[in-house]
Amino acid sequence: MDKILNAGKYIFPLSFLLYVGLHLGKPEVGASFVPDYIPFPYFWNYFTLVCIVLFIVSAVIGKYDKLAYTLMALYVILMGLLVHLPRAMGNDIGIDPMTADAAREQELEMVNFFRNIMVTGALLAFAKYVAKDQRMIGG
Repeated sequence: MDKILNAGKYIFPLSFLLYVGLHLGKPEVGASFVPDYIPFPYFWNYFTLVCIVLFIVSAVIGKYDKLAYTLMALYVILMGLLVHLPRAMGNDIGIDPMTADAAREQELEMVNFFRNIMVTGALLAFAKYVAKDQRMIGG
């Protein structure tokens, strides 16, 4: 049973490969999440891609993993607060607000916001209880 439970240490960070695929395969989608007041949306799409890859590598090999989990938690909660929550409230979704499509988009953004909160909690728990490398953040 412990071998199965220990797999979570790898399954969780490797699940972020989905985002790597999305950022690479559909850069226009990643760029569309960058708020209009921030310039160079494609730069931020690819910068985020690099940060996610670095997080995955760090978490899997166990070097600077506590720092990586903590920084990823900061990124995920900021995405929730600065991107998904405003969009869930009807801001910056790029659809006529009086349509069923807009209501559906807002609902999906609220789900994204809640997902970001849950993932932030998991990342912080991993930083506290799973990460081994205490450099930069400390014990």
